[in-house]
Amino acid sequence: MSFGLPSPIPAAQRTARSDGEDTRARLLQAALQLFSERGFAQTSVRAIAEAAGTNVAAIAYHFGDKARLYTATFYEPFGSGSDLIPVFSDPALSLQEALHCYFAGFLEPLKHEGLVTQSLRLHVRELLDPTHVWPELIERECRAPHLALLQVLCRHMGVKQVDDDMHVLAFSLAGLVMQLWTQQDPLVAVAPQLAGAGAVDAWVQRLTGFALSMVHGEMERRRQTHPRPAPRRHLPSSDKENNT
Repeated sequence: MSFGLPSPIPAAQRTARSDGEDTRARLLQAALQLFSERGFAQTSVRAIAEAAGTNVAAIAYHFGDKARLYTATFYEPFGSGSDLIPVFSDPALSLQEALHCYFAGFLEPLKHEGLVTQSLRLHVRELLDPTHVWPELIERECRAPHLALLQVLCRHMGVKQVDDDMHVLAFSLAGLVMQLWTQQDPLVAVAPQLAGAGAVDAWVQRLTGFALSMVHGEMERRRQTHPRPAPRRHLPSSDKENNT
């Protein structure tokens, strides 16, 4: 009886599982590099298998086919933006904590510099020449996180119904993430001390502060644009008689 603990795995089985995981990882890394350099149509499964040091049958075994391997290169290295939604949208978090979780999650991949360059190149190729992955990317990486962020903002800002201004605010906050993702090379050229894996945590702190300022600025703008009506003053009875 194991009392809920996993049973020991035989050494031979552990080796086989380890080898399988290693093969899958090598296929994924090779596919990410080749797809990002050549695109989906111009990359053959044979080229991927050769780059990974395995055979074409391994692609079918681990991923099914070329299309599903291509899809995996978008999600497996860093996960999906949708995976972060339960973290930053937790109602128990303060606005600052929620924004910190949001930026920390979306910027964490920048700590893996080589993979980030390939992943960014892959996304740009998909943007310019969409494949079967594009509709899913829009839903999982754009629409779902955007709507979740809107809910967080509305909850903390006391906004009962999403309007265009709230969409603008959410897109602006997401733009802080995209700006840092796409500006790694300029950062290295202009301010190398602000680039690289070691600078990511500091960026998370600063972007959280910037985002808070943007949110508070929007709250103040909304107050000035849509001021609350002044409460009606109850006149004493004598004043009421004089005004009649």
